[in-house]
Amino acid sequence: MAEKLRNTANRQASAAMGGFSDDEYVSVGEVPLPRADNFKRVSMLPLVFIIFYEVSGGPFGVEDAVGAAGPLLALLGFLVFPFIWSIPEALLTAEMGTMFPENGGYVVWVSAALGPYWGFQQGWMKWLSGVIDNALYPVLFLDYLKSAIPALEGGLPRVLAVIALTVVLTYMNYRGLTIVGWVAVLLGIFSLLPFVVMGLVAIPKLEPSRWFEVNLQDVDWNLYLNTLFWNLNYWDSISTLAGEVDNPKRTLPKALFYALILVVLGYFFPLLTGTGAVSVNRGLWTDGYFSDIAKIIGGVWLRWWVQGAAAMSNMGMFVAEMSSDSFQLLGMAERGMLPEFFGKRSRHGTPLIGIIFSASGVLLLSWLSFQEIVAAENFLYCFGMILEFIAFVWLRIKHPNASRPYKIPVGTVGAILMCIPPTILICAVLALSTLKVFLISMVAVVIGLVMQPCLRYVEKKRWIKFSISSDLQDLHANNQNNNVSLLD
Repeated sequence: MAEKLRNTANRQASAAMGGFSDDEYVSVGEVPLPRADNFKRVSMLPLVFIIFYEVSGGPFGVEDAVGAAGPLLALLGFLVFPFIWSIPEALLTAEMGTMFPENGGYVVWVSAALGPYWGFQQGWMKWLSGVIDNALYPVLFLDYLKSAIPALEGGLPRVLAVIALTVVLTYMNYRGLTIVGWVAVLLGIFSLLPFVVMGLVAIPKLEPSRWFEVNLQDVDWNLYLNTLFWNLNYWDSISTLAGEVDNPKRTLPKALFYALILVVLGYFFPLLTGTGAVSVNRGLWTDGYFSDIAKIIGGVWLRWWVQGAAAMSNMGMFVAEMSSDSFQLLGMAERGMLPEFFGKRSRHGTPLIGIIFSASGVLLLSWLSFQEIVAAENFLYCFGMILEFIAFVWLRIKHPNASRPYKIPVGTVGAILMCIPPTILICAVLALSTLKVFLISMVAVVIGLVMQPCLRYVEKKRWIKFSISSDLQDLHANNQNNNVSLLD
């Protein structure tokens, strides 16, 4: 009887998602996959630092903003940009993440609003964007060390270093999300501490006039906007592992708020120190330059500390991003968007297949340069964010009374207005993209458009097993009544 009820629930859930299911997909005596309830959930402090590393990780990588636009615009950018982008994205994530507190995050939001086809496109673009982003961290790691170890600048030693680093950090993800969270806390403290020391040592050397240097005739707007955008986005990434968070309806909004403060301060004050204490030569301000500034300000010992902090920071960003990417794939499998084997957990509760796929993507993309990686992932990320904004506004219109444990204190008109500035920014980032980045990104988008119907065909032919977890809410059961909670 219990088996029959489970089969019925799976068929109904699959029909609601536009998928296909059959009694044949459930075998008697099948061992269920381990779920998050069997493992320790992530608490507040580790969650804050996981968000910190998904978004930032410290000031490593912001140097290009000074190189592209000079000190004044760089400083203003990291003060103003959070109001245009970071705060709206964090607020949206808090509301939607508590409305749908499950793994998959933004994929579930878009599916609830626009249907499973566009939910899959959201998942594909954001996952690919995340993997491209994660390919950047081995590059940054080696860029910070190559001045001390010249052999890492290129060739076989660099390739072997990328592979070794990816394997070690991937294993850390495999061992468990709580381990990732507490490692993020330790790495975060270690990564930020040298900049506190550098700021104190630099006080006698500060010349405030340097902060106001600007030449509007010599600004690389493409590099400037992409650098700001890359360093201040990905607030929604934490939503893909909401199902692993302890009491997400209360914890997630608070963690986003604390992380927002930490991220902005972690960018602004090192930039204030570096541009104020050292005469600015914009040509030198590229990724890795903060270690040279540390040597000028405090000596070789501080340079080594900053380089060590950069290495640790990139480790933190890698494991945090991989956690989000792999749990997104697990959440999509639980929704029947991907084959069931993507939902397989290791004995540590981590998404085994998702981790393997994400690590493979990192290795395949790690040959790209820093600027190419930033531009490509920003382009795909922009498409995904447009779908998120549409889903956010659509759910506000269609389900105004749905349960929202955290709700942004604005009405429907306010929700629309809140999305306008970041949408304009998205259009600017897309418009300034190079032809190479545009073509590569469009190929990736087309692959996603074709992949979803192919997966549905494979599912219909029963070549690969798909299933939808009966524990998840039905996203479309109450379309007939806007006043019924999506969570009830």
